[in-house]
Amino acid sequence: MKFMKLGSKPDTFESDGKFVKYAVSDLDSDVTIHVGEVTFHLHKFPLLSKSNRMQRLVFEASEEETNEITILDMPGGHKAFEICAKFCYGMTVTLNAYNITAVRCAAEYLEMTEDADRGNLIYKIEVFLNSGIFRSWKDSIIVLQTTRSLLPWSEDLKLVGRCIDSVSAKILVNPETITWSYTHNRKLSGPDKIVEYHREKREENVIPKDWWVEDVCELEIDMFKRVMSVVKSSGRMNNGVIAEALRYYVARWLPESMESLTSEASSNKDLVETVVFLLPRVNRAMSYSSCSFLLKLLKVSILVGADEKVREDLVENVSLKLHEASVKDLLIHEVELVHRIVEQFTADEKRVSEDDRYKEFVLGNGILLSVGRLIDAYLALNSDLTLTSFIELSELVPESARPIHDGLYKAIDTFMKEHPELTKSEKKRLCGLMDVRKLTNEASTHAAQNERLPLRVVVQVLYFEQLRANHSPVASVAASSHSPVEKTEENKGEEATKKVELSKKSRGSKSTRSGGGAQLMPSRSRRIFEKIWPGKVESSNKSSEVSSGSSQSPPAKSSSSSSRRRRHSIS
Repeated sequence: MKFMKLGSKPDTFESDGKFVKYAVSDLDSDVTIHVGEVTFHLHKFPLLSKSNRMQRLVFEASEEETNEITILDMPGGHKAFEICAKFCYGMTVTLNAYNITAVRCAAEYLEMTEDADRGNLIYKIEVFLNSGIFRSWKDSIIVLQTTRSLLPWSEDLKLVGRCIDSVSAKILVNPETITWSYTHNRKLSGPDKIVEYHREKREENVIPKDWWVEDVCELEIDMFKRVMSVVKSSGRMNNGVIAEALRYYVARWLPESMESLTSEASSNKDLVETVVFLLPRVNRAMSYSSCSFLLKLLKVSILVGADEKVREDLVENVSLKLHEASVKDLLIHEVELVHRIVEQFTADEKRVSEDDRYKEFVLGNGILLSVGRLIDAYLALNSDLTLTSFIELSELVPESARPIHDGLYKAIDTFMKEHPELTKSEKKRLCGLMDVRKLTNEASTHAAQNERLPLRVVVQVLYFEQLRANHSPVASVAASSHSPVEKTEENKGEEATKKVELSKKSRGSKSTRSGGGAQLMPSRSRRIFEKIWPGKVESSNKSSEVSSGSSQSPPAKSSSSSSRRRRHSIS
């Protein structure tokens, strides 16, 4: 830290108690000055020779026939006044980054200019600021921190602006030319270890682009905003480094507990709004801020009551990075908010879908597929969803994001398992979200034995599963919803469903369930295959010598066979 010593005489100021100070001299004090709570017994001549304001104050006091002067608005308080008074006496005083702002403001208040005396205090301070303080990285940071408590004096004297210019200019220099010390959290040196970099270490350490982040993040939010605004507007700083600085600042200053967040809602609100204002523009091609970080900001912005515009900006930013999110990130938010994010994602996807370059990027990077998997996993894990919210959120996902419906099937099955009270019509609505033709063999096998699914769905699963098993040419085009052949096969599946349902009704009380749960499903499956592929079932029965014409469930051959045919569910 740089410092400057002024004066050569010994310090003869002494205290009489906590609130009284006087200058030891052969002459008696002839003026009493009250600065805040402290009283100074001093001499007129040294003060009047350096301060134009003191000349006026003493003159006004003499007209009132008093030697007492009261100063209530001294910038920097009694400590700054004491340094100025000692300078007037020629006593040794030391100026450094911690006190120079207060003394500069006090000197301005006392009008210690060149008009009063050559080489006065203001002149000497300005020389020290320009030749020492503003050339030092850390001193500039410290002085900038001290200016907050001395507003508006520090602003009017352009101390704030000059500090910001000094700090931002150093941030923007080529890291290879840095010769000053700075603070940097070196992860390779151990967790949370702070290392001071010096010139001699340059030979063995490459200076990182974000060398300045930790020091700047010690600033209060208003000064931090002004420094970062200059850095960002210059266009010379990498957006990734700016985003890292914002992330570090949030980690440094934002409380983790809910209680602290809400108890200091006003200051935390300013912090969140400032960080959002400074965020580099988010897009899907360039990842400056992680989706997890943006979601955290969104959560906090709601808790502290940030402006609606701030929350809307965060929702838009999150939607652009939604493919990077995890289910854990989404589960901390309300369902309505997740709905808004997915809705924004879908709107963005539709708006730019005509751009071929964008489509190539989206498909090449699997963005849609990632979002589809994310939402399906969210639907499966969020137990607070209602039927309506489940359906609405599922329908928001673009069709192209779900080429395979295994994840959606798992979510539907889990929802039905968690809500056994669902009616037939509700289950039908739920299963209507799923296209059984887009299930893999494994999921189809599971669905065919899932007792929670409506019979109609099971029939469709079995029908299309058999098509795949037979390597039918129709199966090869089943993935296209616009195929006339596929439409025909779908109608056949529907007709098969109706046949089975009518057959089930006609059997009525003739059907027996004495075989238990383990035998019921194989029996139902056999009867379904009877109606759809009677020839194949008959052929299969001849080879296995098992009659399929019976409406009874087939007897279990062994416990292991029964176990293999038992229904099961995935969650």
